[in-house]
Amino acid sequence: MKKLFALLLFCHVAFGVKHSLKYFLTATSGVPNFPEFAAAVVLDEAQVGYCDSIRTAEPKQDWVRKFIKDNPQHLEWHINQCSGNQQFFRANIDGLMERLNQTGGAHILQRMNGCEWDDETGDIRGFNQYGYDGEDFIALDLQTLTWIAPKPQAFITKLRWDTEKARLQFNKNFYIHECPKSLKMYVHYRKSFLQRTDLPSVSLLQKTASSPVTCHATGFYPDRADLSWTKDGEELHEDVDKGEILPNHDGSFQMSVDLNISSIAPEDWKRYRCVFQLSGVKDDIRTKLDKAAIRTNRGFPAGAVIGGVVVLLLLALCIAGLFIWRKKYNGTQQHKNSCPAFTFKADIYKNISS
Repeated sequence: MKKLFALLLFCHVAFGVKHSLKYFLTATSGVPNFPEFAAAVVLDEAQVGYCDSIRTAEPKQDWVRKFIKDNPQHLEWHINQCSGNQQFFRANIDGLMERLNQTGGAHILQRMNGCEWDDETGDIRGFNQYGYDGEDFIALDLQTLTWIAPKPQAFITKLRWDTEKARLQFNKNFYIHECPKSLKMYVHYRKSFLQRTDLPSVSLLQKTASSPVTCHATGFYPDRADLSWTKDGEELHEDVDKGEILPNHDGSFQMSVDLNISSIAPEDWKRYRCVFQLSGVKDDIRTKLDKAAIRTNRGFPAGAVIGGVVVLLLLALCIAGLFIWRKKYNGTQQHKNSCPAFTFKADIYKNISS
């Protein structure tokens, strides 16, 4: 079984990973207790940067803070881009409301743009699309260099934007060359920052004496890892509940696996091990099932596990509220710049409402 897992883990690495860099920008009108403008940068489905009409641009992970410290001009550029896009989106949502004869109510204009890169095949895919009030409004087709308008209300915008050949070429260059260049730079910088020489932390946790024993591993990178329970060296599949790999605030990852101990005799505990395996690392981390090593209730590291889940839930709620429109597009696979960092430069200052 162990040999089979090692083979599968190797195959997973061999297939490569699809990385993504996405920019989400949102303008609102008539939405109480929410910024009139907000923007987020998401790398491999984890938020790494944010700004809005109230708060200035700020990095969201430790490796990004280090990147900004090493390259302070990137933060300055981001602040300028955030300010410029705020004016652009504010003008456009007002113009759209006027054109559609909307005098009140809650309205939301959004843009999702960015690129994907497969680090195994080298394939690149760019995207740039707008949404209005929860529905697709207009999107760029990089193959034909034309705009697609799924709604009749966007057709006048399509006709105008299709004539702007210089802008279309700018978009093509940005999404096919500049954006992927940025994406690769961030991925490599993050990897060099998070690739650790020390081993991740592995702990045994238990809420009550009758609860399952949780084996929790945290602080590892990349996310190609496995955590399992074994008995006499053989991996267990029954009485085991394996959790998903989740991101930590610093860009590293964590995961856990529960073992139901209700049917395990005390004298048999010594036969069980929690085994952590990280792709590319020769030695596994093996932790013996031992009552003396279990942290129970008061020793349960809520900050590591529960806190991490709460952060993820809050982020999910933020994304759901901020980005009501987030259409799944063909060919997208979610991951479980020569232009400076966190720029939103494509299509800036182009009127969507005329």
